[in-house]
Amino acid sequence: AFLLLSSYVFYCFAGWKILPLLIISTIVFYYAGIFIGKTTNERRKSFTITICTILGLSTLLYFKYTNFFLISIKDFLENIGFQTNIHTLKIIVPVGISFYTFRLLSYLIEIGRGKIEPTNNFIAFAAYVAFFPSLLAGPIDRPNTFLPQLSESRRFDYALAVDGCRQILWGLVKKIVIADNCATYVNQAFDNYSGEAGSTLVIGAILFVFQVYADFSGYSDMAIGISKLLGIKVTQNFNYSLFAQNIADFWRRWHISLTTWLTDYVFMPLNVKWRAWGNGGMILAIIVNFVLCGLWHGDSWTFVVWGAYFGLLFIPLILSGKMFKKTRIETNSWGFPKFTTLRKMLLTFLLVTIGMVFFRADTMTQAIGYFAGIFDSSLLSKPLVIKQEYYIPLILKLIFFIVVEWYSRNEPHGLAKVGLNWNVWLRQTFYILLIFVVLLNIKGEASQFIYFKF
Repeated sequence: AFLLLSSYVFYCFAGWKILPLLIISTIVFYYAGIFIGKTTNERRKSFTITICTILGLSTLLYFKYTNFFLISIKDFLENIGFQTNIHTLKIIVPVGISFYTFRLLSYLIEIGRGKIEPTNNFIAFAAYVAFFPSLLAGPIDRPNTFLPQLSESRRFDYALAVDGCRQILWGLVKKIVIADNCATYVNQAFDNYSGEAGSTLVIGAILFVFQVYADFSGYSDMAIGISKLLGIKVTQNFNYSLFAQNIADFWRRWHISLTTWLTDYVFMPLNVKWRAWGNGGMILAIIVNFVLCGLWHGDSWTFVVWGAYFGLLFIPLILSGKMFKKTRIETNSWGFPKFTTLRKMLLTFLLVTIGMVFFRADTMTQAIGYFAGIFDSSLLSKPLVIKQEYYIPLILKLIFFIVVEWYSRNEPHGLAKVGLNWNVWLRQTFYILLIFVVLLNIKGEASQFIYFKF
């Protein structure tokens, strides 16, 4: 009960006016779950799940996509010669609605599939839906693993809490030291893409991949670390995505809770339905899956193109039969990746960088203009100079970041291994230095997490 109250108070800081929607949605899905669990009539069960799914998705569509559809209709009609008087609505998008809606939907779907029994503890269910560390930007925990933890008595686990503190610290390093410093250059490149050199735009696109990865995985690390302090284990959301060797491997490592959610509830059902079409059916299912993934992120055609782009990149893997094949990172005697492995990583990073331009751009016009600027004759000219003292520290920070991530690539987070075998004084000094570096890099203006807007 205290956890639930804390989560609601936390949510009110984002906007107390949108709290009733969260509470009403929780009540509706709680009683729907009880009804589905009690009824033996399969048609009623299926009908209830369908109605609640439509209700949940309709709420999400209304708040996130009403203006997108209105603008798209207005542009289409005006392009074919009709004058319209269509205006956008003043709709406040509830923070975290994409994340808690998917939690609610997975709860009913799992009950319908017979994977879990509906809970009769409303407080526990509401705490699962509104769990404050992951309410605003994930991870999207499944009820199968989360709800049982709320039914057990939890005791303070010193080792788990210490590991949680390490993970919180590494999340802070990612967000404040890496992401926010990359953002300085990225914002300048994207906001002034028409007037910047092609070399500047290339660097901006590369740094944005580091920014969005460090920003979002940093938030996930903090959410997971705080959960550990509370004695609750939250699903891992990132698995060193920068070391992926192909696009399928990248999506197995990136935003894991969303990727597996879409795989289980969208891709797999569609793939089974269209399996008679062979590889064509699988290709269509993966493209639909990723277009929906793009739409989940926002109400812009840039996200639709972003999703379709990544879906299309799966085609060579599907045709070659490598889509479901797990990749292993091979290293040489020095501990560095072998040449073949490094080549695959760099190629994957390049493909991701291209796609992330659509993710960062506000409009398709900006995205197209950004790519046009890259392939301008200024590609080989001198890139943007913000401050002379900006570049060397940023490069050193990125090198440190990549080294720690590489060294800990088989661990749950960056500091799960680094320093554990050191002398206690050396280890504590290392942590204090990291905290000091974080404090030095805090900027005057507030910097939100990128995924708060989703």
